[in-house]
Amino acid sequence: MYSPAEVARRYVETGKSKAALPVGRMLLLGMLAGAFIALAGGSATFAVSYGGGLAGAAVFPAGLAMVLLAGSELFTGNCLLVIPLLERQLTWGRMLRSWGVVYLANVLGAGSVAALTVAAGTFDGVYESVVATAAAKAGLPFLTALRGVLCNFLVCIAVWMSLAAQSVPGKLAAMYLPIFTFVLCGFEHSVANMFYLPAGILTAGRYGVAAEGLSWASMWTGNLLPVTLGNILGGCLVGVVYWAVYLRRGRRA
Repeated sequence: MYSPAEVARRYVETGKSKAALPVGRMLLLGMLAGAFIALAGGSATFAVSYGGGLAGAAVFPAGLAMVLLAGSELFTGNCLLVIPLLERQLTWGRMLRSWGVVYLANVLGAGSVAALTVAAGTFDGVYESVVATAAAKAGLPFLTALRGVLCNFLVCIAVWMSLAAQSVPGKLAAMYLPIFTFVLCGFEHSVANMFYLPAGILTAGRYGVAAEGLSWASMWTGNLLPVTLGNILGGCLVGVVYWAVYLRRGRRA
C-alpha cells in the first residue's frame, strides 16, 4: 500500500486532473456517480425493509465501490480538492467550478434513477418505507448539517484509504467499513439524499401516500442545503488535516 504521505502527494496530481476535466466529461462522470449512489440507495432501501439497519449499512458501500472502480465524479469525495488548492496547484475558481458542475451532475444522475425506479414500480412492496424515509429526512432541523459533517468525514476517509491500496480487493476492503459506519450511524450524505428525497416525493404521488412536510421545497431547505454544507465541512476537514501533516512547507514527509 501507499503510505499516507504518498497518498497526499499523489492526490495533488489526481485533484488537478479532476478539476481540469472538460465540463461535458465532468457532467457525464458526475451523472454516473449520482446514479451509482442512487442504485446503492435503492438496494439499501430493500435491505432495511427486510433485514433492518444493519443490512442496509452492509449493502450501501456498493455505491462508492462503483464510483471508485468504474470511474466517475462524486461531489462529496471531491471535497478533497482542497488539498491541491492548499498546495497552490489549483485555483479557487477551478475548485468551485468542479464542485458546482459535479454537484449538478450528481443531482441529475441520482434524480434520474429515482424517477426510473418509481416509474418502473420498483418500490411496490416497500413504498410506505420509501415515503417515510424521505419525509423524515425532509423534516430534520437545520442542525442536521452536523450529521453531514460526520458523514463526509467518513466518506473522504474511505476515499483516502482506497487510494492507499494498490489492488482492487484492497480498495474494496479499505473503503467498506467507513461507509458501513456512516450508514449505520444515520449520518447524512447529500448525494444519497438526491435519490432518497425525490424517490419519496414521487412515490407519495404514485401511491397516494400522505406525507406531511415532504415537498420539493423542503427537500432543499430541510435537507440538501444544510447537509451539503456539512458535507463540505467534513470533507475539507480531512483534506486540510492531511495537507497540514504531510504537505505543508516544513512538514513534508
